[in-house]
Amino acid sequence: MQVRSATKMDLPEILEIYNQVLRDSTAIYDNEPSSLAEREEWFDGRVRDGFPILVAEQDSSILGFSSYGAWRGRWGYRYTVEHSVHVHVSHRGTGVGRALLSPLIEMARAAGMHVMIGGIDAENLNSIRFHERLGFVQVGCAKEVARKFDRWLDLVTMQLTLDDGAGLRA
Repeated sequence: MQVRSATKMDLPEILEIYNQVLRDSTAIYDNEPSSLAEREEWFDGRVRDGFPILVAEQDSSILGFSSYGAWRGRWGYRYTVEHSVHVHVSHRGTGVGRALLSPLIEMARAAGMHVMIGGIDAENLNSIRFHERLGFVQVGCAKEVARKFDRWLDLVTMQLTLDDGAGLRA
C-alpha cells in the first residue's frame, strides 16, 4: 500500500468511497449522494486553500482517502483544522485508516496548525477508539444534533493538540 497526494484522476474512486459511506453509515450526516462535479469542487477548494488530500492506493485501486480543511472558517480558528478519513468498506480494519491519518497529522504539524478536530457519530465506537489510539481525546458530545435513518444522532468531537502553541503568533 502506498499513501500519496490525491490527483483529479483519483476523484471517481474517491466519489465511490464517499457515496458508499454516505449511503450505508452515519459517518457523513447527509442523504444525497455527491456528484463528480461536487467532488471536483471540493478538490479544487482544498488545493486552492493549501490543504492536503491523501489517498491510500494498492494495485492501482484507491482504498481510502483523508483530508483536512479549515474549522469554522473564522480568523480566530486559523490554527485549527478539521479532518476526515474514509476507507472503502472492504478495507476497514486493515491499517488503511492509520496509514492515511498519521501522515495527515504530521502535515498539519508541519503547516503550523495547533489543533486537529474530528467530528464522529457517537455510535461509531470503532472510529472513536481508532482516534484515541492516535492521541485524540473526546472533548464534547452534542446530543441529537443530526437526523438520519429515522433517528436522532449524537456528534462526538475529538481533538488532537499538535503542539504546545508556544511558537504561534497572534
